[in-house]
Amino acid sequence: MRRNLIIKNAFVVTPIGKEAKKGKEMSILKKIENAVIVVKDGTILYCGDAFGAPAVEENDYTVFDAEGRVVLPGFVDSHTHLIFGGYRPDEFEWRLKGDSYMSIMERGGGIQSTVNATKECPEGELTEKAQWFIDRMSEMGVTTVEAKSGYGLDAATEIKMLDVIKALSEKEDQKLRIISTFLGAHAVPKEYKGMTDEYIDLMIREMLPAAKGKATFCDIFTEKNVFEIEESRRFMQAAKDAGFKLKFHADEIVTLGGAELAADLGAVSADHLLHVSDNGIKKMAESGTVATLLPLTAFALREPYAPARKFIDSGCAVALATDLNPGSCFSGSIPLTIALACIYMNMSIEEVITALTLNGAAALDIASETGSIEVGKTADILILEFDNYKMLPYYIGMNCVKTVISNGRIVKE
Repeated sequence: MRRNLIIKNAFVVTPIGKEAKKGKEMSILKKIENAVIVVKDGTILYCGDAFGAPAVEENDYTVFDAEGRVVLPGFVDSHTHLIFGGYRPDEFEWRLKGDSYMSIMERGGGIQSTVNATKECPEGELTEKAQWFIDRMSEMGVTTVEAKSGYGLDAATEIKMLDVIKALSEKEDQKLRIISTFLGAHAVPKEYKGMTDEYIDLMIREMLPAAKGKATFCDIFTEKNVFEIEESRRFMQAAKDAGFKLKFHADEIVTLGGAELAADLGAVSADHLLHVSDNGIKKMAESGTVATLLPLTAFALREPYAPARKFIDSGCAVALATDLNPGSCFSGSIPLTIALACIYMNMSIEEVITALTLNGAAALDIASETGSIEVGKTADILILEFDNYKMLPYYIGMNCVKTVISNGRIVKE
C-alpha cells in the first residue's frame, strides 16, 4: 500500500518534541496555517509552510487537500484491556443499583467473571472480537493502542492473550500500532485466595519468562486487598530485573501509595490515580513517571475524577486513555474522553491534545517515534472535519475525525 503522501492547505496543530510535556508545557502547541506535510515511506519528511516544501514529483504521491481543516497527530490510547471473553452487562446494572466495584468482585463477579469467560474463549474468537474494537478505535483517530493481558491469571491463558495481541499487531493490513502489556497481576485467582505470595512466586517463576519477548510492559493492580504495596514491590522489581518496562494500576479505589511505588521503581506510567496522595503527585513529578488518567472509568463508576489540575500544576506529565474493558469501563470513546477531561477535569483543550498524542506516546515510551507531526516521526496523522480544534470538546461525545493516516497509510478517508 502506498505510503507517500502530500497534505496541502492544512491547519497543523501539534505538540513538538520526543519526550513527555510536563506542567505548563502541555498547553503549548505549534500551529501552522496553510501548511504542507510531505510523507515519504511512512515517515514525515517535511511539515511547514508551502513556500519551504521540498520539490517532489507529485505523481509518486497521494495528494490530499485539507481545505484548511485541522490536522493533528494520531491519538494514542495508552491503557486498554481490549482482549477478553464474554461481557458483563448485569454488573453494570448492579452498580447502577449501588453495588461497589469491590463488592461485585467479592461476590464472584468483576475480573474473575471475565477470567472464566476468557479461559473458555478460543484464540480465533478473541482475535476477531479484539479486531472489531480496533476498527472502532481507528475510526475515532487512534493510531496507537496499548493492549493488556490479565484475564487469564494462569500461564496458559495469559500467554494465549499475549499471542492474540502479537498476531493482531503483525497483521499486514492492521490499522494501528499495538503495544503489548503483561498483566498477570490483575487479580489474585480464586484458587490462590489467601496465598498472594504463592501466586506472585508462580508469576515470577513461570509467567514472566513465558511473557518475555511477547510483551513490552508489565503492569499490576496495586490496591488494598488485591496486591498491597510490598507485594507489588516484590513482583514489579522482579519484572524490571527481567527486562520489562513498568506500568501500574495505582490508587484507584483507595489511597495506598501506588503512585509513590511507581515513581520509586522508575515506572513509565502510573494509571487511574483517582485517590492519589499529594506526596504521590510530587514523587511522580520528580521521577518523570507519566500520570495516565482515565476519565471514562470514573464516569462509569460514578467516582470523583482524578485531580488532573493538581498533577499539571505540580509539573507532572499527564496522558489520557480510555481504559476500555468489559467491567468498570465498557467504552473506548475518544470523543467522550475529550469532553470529560475538559468539562469535569478542568483541562484545556490544548492540554488534552497533548495528553492524547505526545504524552500518550510517552506513556508507552515511544514519544521519539510518534505523538507529534514533525520531521523524522512516523506519519500518524488525523484530519478533522473542522477548521477549529476547539470543536473537539464542544461537539460533545461526537467524532470529529474525517481522515486517519496510520504509519503513512490511509485507513479512513
